[in-house]
Amino acid sequence: MADFKITTVRLTAEGNKFEILVKADPALEYKLGKRTDLSGVLVSDEIYSDANKGSRAAGEKLVKYFRTTDHVQIATHILSKGDLSLTTEQRRKMVEDKKKQIIQYISKNFVDPKTHIPHPVMRIESALSEVRLIIDPFKPAEDQAKNVVDALRRILPLKSEILLLTVTVPSQFSTQCYNLLKTAGTFKGDQWLADGSLRVMLEINAGMKGSLLDRIGSISRGTAQVQEG
Repeated sequence: MADFKITTVRLTAEGNKFEILVKADPALEYKLGKRTDLSGVLVSDEIYSDANKGSRAAGEKLVKYFRTTDHVQIATHILSKGDLSLTTEQRRKMVEDKKKQIIQYISKNFVDPKTHIPHPVMRIESALSEVRLIIDPFKPAEDQAKNVVDALRRILPLKSEILLLTVTVPSQFSTQCYNLLKTAGTFKGDQWLADGSLRVMLEINAGMKGSLLDRIGSISRGTAQVQEG
């Protein structure tokens, strides 16, 4: 008995279905870019028009749509471009992981307009469970965040607030802090002062301020100065 779950990948071209049978977990790894070869992914290199019925795709259609009769090449194309049917467990885990990513994104990029600090993660998670949105397991969290935020605003006040920070770092910590600040937000410029200190102007989402200050403080041992505006 096989110790792996089998599922299908389907590609539709002009109303014609082409399906292959794959091992569920290796196929998902391939789709997510965690695996680059087909070794251990395909159950067989047979191309179906309906895998459940065992109906094989007609040879002339394979040539028409894939320009080849090589089943391995065709299977590779279907696996890369087609839709993978997730198992129940795969979908549940991916949706949960994606939901956590979306919650983290909202926590970092949006604040409570009354307090100007991020809502606790648990509060965002609770509100998200109330609005009952469908989470796409494959779509990037940032691309889904707008719709999620629009729905959450019915029950949770959220504001995207941009802060302009001026950060001054003593010379002995300037290189490390510069590398951090360059990637922390929208870099607006830098200035080297007469004493060798570094001054950087940076725009960030208000929700990221706390974690950024902690990281700057850790690197500079509390010697960096940060001003808003």
